[in-house]
Amino acid sequence: MNHPETYRGQQVVVLGLAKSGVQVAKVLYRAGANVIVNDKKDREQCPEASELEALGISVVCGGHPDDLIHSDVKLVVKNPGIPYQAAPVQQALELGIEVVTEVEVAYHLCGAPMIGITGSNGKTTTTTWVGNMLEQAGLNPIVAGNIGTPLCEAAEQATADNWMVVELSSFQLKGTVEFRPRIAALLNVAETHLDYHGGMEDYVASKAKLFANQKPDDVAVLNWDDAVCRELIPYIKARVIPFSLTENLETGVYADPPYVDGEEDDVKRQVIYADGAGNRAVIIDVQDIGIPGRFNVGNALAAVAIAIAAGADPSHLAAPLADFRGVEHRLEYVLKHNGSVYYNNSKATNSKATVMALNSFKEPVVLIAGGLDRGSDMMELLPVLEERVKALVVLGENRAKIAKVAELAGLKHIKVVDNEEDAARTLTVAVQEAASLAEPGDVVLLSPACASWDMFASYEERGRIFKEAAHNL
Repeated sequence: MNHPETYRGQQVVVLGLAKSGVQVAKVLYRAGANVIVNDKKDREQCPEASELEALGISVVCGGHPDDLIHSDVKLVVKNPGIPYQAAPVQQALELGIEVVTEVEVAYHLCGAPMIGITGSNGKTTTTTWVGNMLEQAGLNPIVAGNIGTPLCEAAEQATADNWMVVELSSFQLKGTVEFRPRIAALLNVAETHLDYHGGMEDYVASKAKLFANQKPDDVAVLNWDDAVCRELIPYIKARVIPFSLTENLETGVYADPPYVDGEEDDVKRQVIYADGAGNRAVIIDVQDIGIPGRFNVGNALAAVAIAIAAGADPSHLAAPLADFRGVEHRLEYVLKHNGSVYYNNSKATNSKATVMALNSFKEPVVLIAGGLDRGSDMMELLPVLEERVKALVVLGENRAKIAKVAELAGLKHIKVVDNEEDAARTLTVAVQEAASLAEPGDVVLLSPACASWDMFASYEERGRIFKEAAHNL
């Protein structure tokens, strides 16, 4: 797409309300476009509609009219969650109309260089960490997008003195055309969102669009330990800064000594930055990082690489690494009850995220898992269920599938919680069952390995109900 001002006097359709849709509509309307916003939800479920109509923007709720998309429409901006199979999206593509997401619009508006961070797991933690590091370094970050201010709103306010730090999903990246982050980071790739993408090929291609428009003076931060990330390197034009938990690097950020599979994580390690010219800087002792887990060390390595690429002094990064206490719903400490410690990891919406969470604990774990069945293979959980989990409580749409894997893993204590009419009650029962199985010294962990939408509006709602149920024990 072009800059929003080039759509003056032209017809633009915004699909989906919510925060991002409202901001995109306002941006394009102020640029002089004739904007129609459409949402399939009924009018009473679209509280944002009145705000837009008061400005003079047309809003159509309750379905997608047959005449919404036509040859005079010059641009469609869709909510990232709307599938490409949706009728208005298909109609636009058939007519050759460009279909983008808010990220593309914000990129053309933004006066600040952008840092784009994506990955199957760890995006929010890493994005938040980078914001903290750049703040400490005096580099004026604006953290926006999925975890902050709507991206278009922030982009209008940003200047060349800022860094725009943005968490990006595959849904958002799939709808980009010219988007060019000056620093782009891919943390990892796991099997997830296959119901949306139709397969891993489209999912990986969507993630890879993060690098598509980068130039040699830009930076790509990549997980050296992830085979999919490494396979992308020959196609990347930017300067690559890798990070690794398992190898010492000539250039990049790594853990020293490297992690070895099966080895306990209590080995004394340091985070090292190597500049490629033979110089190495110790950033922090791993044991001093503020949040637990090997995968969070990986997130820390990525954040360090990004911050240094943005101009932060390596000697200034230890404090934000040590002071960080994590993000809500991501291995979040909840409370201690009857000698057991409860953690909320509701953001674990795929099996790899749950594997990483379980590997963060040496204590026996009572795991609460289950949720939307998206066709993913849960067998990835089998080894870690054998090694780390003493008891399992499962709920949600794919509870039987996960219970079967637990049986294969030889778990003796498996409790299947049948869905009640009230989802909150179902999860509360699951927490009570987990508490009855837990003993002093155990960890009770909500880490579903599944999306929440079979029972809850979001993983945030699921996590909040878990915490409330734990506090009510």
